[in-house]
Parts: sequence; structure tokens; C-alpha cells
Amino acid sequence: MANAPKSNNKKLKKRAHITCLRLPVAPQANSRVRYADERPSLPAMMPAEAVAWVGDLLKGGKRLKAVNINGPGDALAAPGPTMEVLDLLRREYPELETRVTTLALGAKQMAYRLAAKGVKRVNLEVDGVSSEVIEKIYAWIRPEKKTVSLKKAAQLLLKEQQAAIGALKEVGIDVHVQTTIYPEINEQHVKSIAKQVALLGASSISFIPFQPGELFTGCIAPCDDDALALAEKQAAAYLEVVSDDEDYIPSPGEGTALVAGALPKPSKERPNVAVASSNGMDVDLHLGQASTILIYGPRGDGLACLLESRLVPGAGNGQSRWEALCKECLHDCFVLLAANVGEKPKKVLAEFGLKILITEENVEGLVDMLCGGGKKKAKK
Repeated sequence: MANAPKSNNKKLKKRAHITCLRLPVAPQANSRVRYADERPSLPAMMPAEAVAWVGDLLKGGKRLKAVNINGPGDALAAPGPTMEVLDLLRREYPELETRVTTLALGAKQMAYRLAAKGVKRVNLEVDGVSSEVIEKIYAWIRPEKKTVSLKKAAQLLLKEQQAAIGALKEVGIDVHVQTTIYPEINEQHVKSIAKQVALLGASSISFIPFQPGELFTGCIAPCDDDALALAEKQAAAYLEVVSDDEDYIPSPGEGTALVAGALPKPSKERPNVAVASSNGMDVDLHLGQASTILIYGPRGDGLACLLESRLVPGAGNGQSRWEALCKECLHDCFVLLAANVGEKPKKVLAEFGLKILITEENVEGLVDMLCGGGKKKAKK
């Protein structure tokens, strides 16, 4: 799933109602599409960070119907974060419908656990029902932590997907199939996909038109409207065809997507911004590299400025170092700006309630925007 061009996500909507919010908390991929550009994935959100984001959206007036654990990896490839966020959502927002998107490797074994944690729907990514088609689409598939030949992995994937549909239906989870249409590869295979998943118990299907990335322009044609309409017509003979209802809103950690509605907000108790910067001009330090943290906040007249520089607790103290950082250095901050943050400190900071923006932009513009002083767009 990593870096695969398998999404027709919509841009941030100004409307208050969100049908299904995508939560990118899955850290590990278990497959890769041949036609995906080689670009690094955005880091996965920590479970506590994701649930806090849901809370911020609700407090800001957004109305959510459902949340979908989807990306940047596969939700079941490393199920720990998925299960953790499901537990947190069930405790904090039991009224929200929860969904999971997966290739289905290991889904049969986890069906009961998913149902017990309140999952109502699993979106199953099925791009073929023959190993020959799968081998043309995927560069690699990695069941669990094993490295096997693509031929063997493709055959295993088909068995896992077939078993998953039945197991999920048995525990009361609705199975929705998502199929990406790759022209000249699987577009003639749509009828077979729809017929088979319907017989196994899937309730609906949606189609995603493949659009090549920059590196693959010309290698494979994009899926046009006619091909998409034909696929929907063929599938409709076997099961319900629905449109994608997932809403993509840039998460607070996506530093290049600074949209006002998605930004963390200051509070009376935490009015300040913490910045990992070597020069005070750009956010250019990994948190682990920073010996000091710059603290920006409102002065007497309300305008944001540099208040002080605070020492970061010394290295080598493990988790206690990051706990000390939160209590001694970031206690009055609502957000941290850094070029990167490791998984351990990210988890501690999320539990402390501190939002993180991974970015390499201009400090002044970001601080001004975060503190409400303007809508400037900082240069990257």
C-alpha cells in the first residue's frame, strides 16, 4: 500500500459535515504497486494524536459520521496502532462509526478482534482475483514479515482475501470492496472481481480510476470516464456500486498542508509555539538534534514573537528524557514544529497532548498563522 496511487481523495471541504474522515495511523506497508512514484510516505499519526485531532474537529463544529483507519501503510500490517486507536475512539467517541482499509493479509485471524472493538466496515482492496493480474499490478507483497516470491505472495493474497470476506461477515462486519482500475491490466477483469466477491459475501464495491504518477506518465494510460462507467455497469449486475465517501483533510502533522481548519489552536493554558530551529528562521532540526527549543508566543499587545530559548534535557535518558521535555520545556506550548520527530518522543508528546507539525518551512510565517496573527503562507 505504501506510496501507491490508489486514491481519489477529495480536497478539504468547507462544509461542516464530514461523511468519513481518513485517519492515517498505520505505520507499516505490506505491498507496493508497480506504478507508484518512489517518494517517502508521510509519517503515521500516533493513536492519541489521531483521536485528539478527531476531538479538535468536533469541537470546531465539524460533524463526523465515520472514521476510516487508512494509510500511510496497511491498517493490519502492524495492527498495534490500529487496535489502540479503535480502543480510544470507542471510549471517547462511541457514536462514531469505525472502519478499516486493508489488503486483508491477516484479516481472517483478526476478524473477531475487529468486531469486538466496534469496527462496522472493512474496506477490502481487491484489484484482481487471479494471480496473473495481481503480479502485473504489484511490485511486491509481503505477508507478515516474510519475504516470498511475488508469484507465491499473489496466490497467498487471493486466499487471504477470500477467507477474510467470510470471516468478517460471520462476525457482523460489513465488507466493502475497493478496486482500482488499471487500463489494459485489470479493466477486463472487473466482472470476475465483482462476481466472486459478491458470492463470498461482500455487500458493495467502489472503483478508483488509476492516475499515473510523474515517473510513470506514458507507461500506463490513466483510467478515463468511459472505462470507469463501464466498470460500474459490469459490477452492478452482482452487487451495489457506491461512490467513495471518504473525506481527506490534511492532518495536523502534514506540514505542507497548512489549512486553517486543520491547524492546532492555542489555549489559555498553552498559548505558545515550540520550534526546533538552528537559526530562528527555518524549521530545520530533528527534535533529537535540538539542544534548545525556541518558544514563540503572544506578547503584551497580542502579537507573536520569540519569548525565549529553553534547554532540551540531555540525551541518553530514554523515555524519561521526553517526559522531562514536556514538563520542563513544553508545558505551556500547544504545538511543536520540527523537521522530524522519532516514534518514541512522538508518542510521549501525543500523550502529553502536544500537537506536532513536521515541516521545513519559515518560522515567522508559521508562528504568525498558528497564533492567529495572519494567514501568511510560508515559503518551503
